Amino acid sequence: MLTLLAATALLAGPTAADVTLPAQPAPLAGTLLSPEGATSAVAVILPGSGPTDRDGNQAPAIRASTYRLLAEGLAAEGIATVRIDKRGIGASAAAGFDETKLRFSDYAFDARAWAAEAARLTNQPCAWLIGHSEGALVALQAVQEGDDKICGLVLLSGAGRPAGVVLREQLTALPDPLKTQAYDALTELEAGRTVADPPAALAALFRPSVQPYLISWLPLDPAMLLAAYDGPVFIGQGTTDIQVGVVDAQALAAADPDATLKLWDGVNHVLKTAPADRAGNLATYADPDLPLAPGVTQDVAAFIRTNAAR
Repeated sequence: MLTLLAATALLAGPTAADVTLPAQPAPLAGTLLSPEGATSAVAVILPGSGPTDRDGNQAPAIRASTYRLLAEGLAAEGIATVRIDKRGIGASAAAGFDETKLRFSDYAFDARAWAAEAARLTNQPCAWLIGHSEGALVALQAVQEGDDKICGLVLLSGAGRPAGVVLREQLTALPDPLKTQAYDALTELEAGRTVADPPAALAALFRPSVQPYLISWLPLDPAMLLAAYDGPVFIGQGTTDIQVGVVDAQALAAADPDATLKLWDGVNHVLKTAPADRAGNLATYADPDLPLAPGVTQDVAAFIRTNAAR
């Protein structure tokens, strides 16, 4: 028969707690997942584009729970994480700006604030920023002003080229004349000019209310931002990612020869083992029970532990 102490030990594990960050017009919300035993480091997981919540999901199509799985895997490696609902999403819904007033720099400001709060909550000198997809660019923008509360960067499935270049690749399958209209709209926005009457079929991407945000985002060059940063950097990219390619990871690595680059064979954008064919690849986006691909969490954890000890 198990003793009470032994039974308790078997049940012990990571501890999750809801946390908030003071902000205007309302607090931001997230989850602190602390490992059992000593915490060797803490990281803030920055979500990708769109209405992505702290677990890495977007209802109804994306239910991969990538960020929850990553946090749980890192906790098993002794690393605490704060994963967040960004402004306007989930429990941070009340903190959302009027869409016409949102700028990319707002997310970078929030990332710096979360890093300081994560460090405070865990009694660590600084926090790592783990940026996934667009969150990788948020992380790069966050460190441009210098911040001693940010230990370094982990960039996962992040673009290595300006967003306009990547978007044009993603929109290349559109039929003409819609593709030409999309490319023309991007050219105008890149030049800092709004598009008065975008095609109805492209409203989700180019609606007038989101154009000021796009104008603040499109000029950013991830490789240039990385070249200006001198802290430790990990770049992780899957070879079957149908949203961002290996060419992006290589562009980032070229901008920072000291960065650690890991290419995960057969791993897709949501960091799961997936085939290259589109249907099979996208099926993993809707499966929260499918674990992260082998090596992903372990490589990230090893990098953080190694550099946290320096």
